[in-house]
Amino acid sequence: MRTGIRSGTPRTGPSSAPAGGAKAPPGSSPSPATPAPLGTLARLAPLLVLGQMCSLQLGAAVAKSLYGRVDPVVVAGMRLGFAAVLLALLVRPRLATYNRAQWLGACALGLVFAGNNLTFFLAIDRLPLGVAATVELLGPLLLAVALSRRPAHLVAGLLGLGGVLLLGAPGGELPLAGLGFGLAAAGCRTAYVLLSKRVGALFPDFGGLSLALLAGACVLVPLAAVHGGGDVRADPGALLPGCAVALLSSLVPYALDMTVLRRIDSRAFGVLLALTPAVGALVGLAFLGEPLGVREVLASALVVVAAGWSARARDGRPEREDGGGEAPAEGKNGGGEAPAEGKNREK
Repeated sequence: MRTGIRSGTPRTGPSSAPAGGAKAPPGSSPSPATPAPLGTLARLAPLLVLGQMCSLQLGAAVAKSLYGRVDPVVVAGMRLGFAAVLLALLVRPRLATYNRAQWLGACALGLVFAGNNLTFFLAIDRLPLGVAATVELLGPLLLAVALSRRPAHLVAGLLGLGGVLLLGAPGGELPLAGLGFGLAAAGCRTAYVLLSKRVGALFPDFGGLSLALLAGACVLVPLAAVHGGGDVRADPGALLPGCAVALLSSLVPYALDMTVLRRIDSRAFGVLLALTPAVGALVGLAFLGEPLGVREVLASALVVVAAGWSARARDGRPEREDGGGEAPAEGKNGGGEAPAEGKNREK
């Protein structure tokens, strides 16, 4: 039974033993073979994040089209509730096998899911989709700048932040309530990046994501039912697009996010997310008739350059699954424990 163990742990164990100098295993091929899939997925990270952003913004456009029929709080509840049920049916999480750390991590992520869904859907009720996506991304971009360790990382993060700020200031008056909900969503989004990476390290599969969605649904669905359950009873046809919102805005993006965050650090992920406002602006134009101006085009170009720069400006060492900040400590522990194990075997 594997509980509280990262999916990458069993693979990295054999390769660390030769580094300790105790004795090399008969086949030393696992050592060079281990970084290969991680490196491949790390190189594909920009494409996976782009797929996440397109799916997320398409779901947001479908959600916004429902606002004439049901309340935004109800749409948020349908999104999280349907996503939790669908993923639980697919993954079938073994709740009885999870330890305390796994439960705490998943439940904390579930609370963030509930807060992020609620605040973002209230924001797009008052702001254009591209602007709401821009304000929400302020949190992850500030996190990326805070985690920068090299000049190239810092410049890429600041460039993306500048593009987001430019896109978020279209020159017109924006509702203070919409900006407030957008900033609250930005805070939840920052916590989501950190906790999603943590949960991805605690669980070897998508059981942690399923548990987090169930926890978030337990918080948000009753609130949505009390707030506007009558809207759904009066218009049950809204349930089908609500299920589509759950699939596009939750299941696909969250699964891609967790996959990517197991291979790259939070800094790189935060800068790659800077593409979201550009995608949101394009989706808003295509599906909601929200036009793009010169400012939006220029801001989109800035964040595209920042995201590409971030994808190329990496350290030479491979990145660990649980973040750039913890990688050095793991390397030390891994290097110290492997020789000890080798000595015990020799005894």
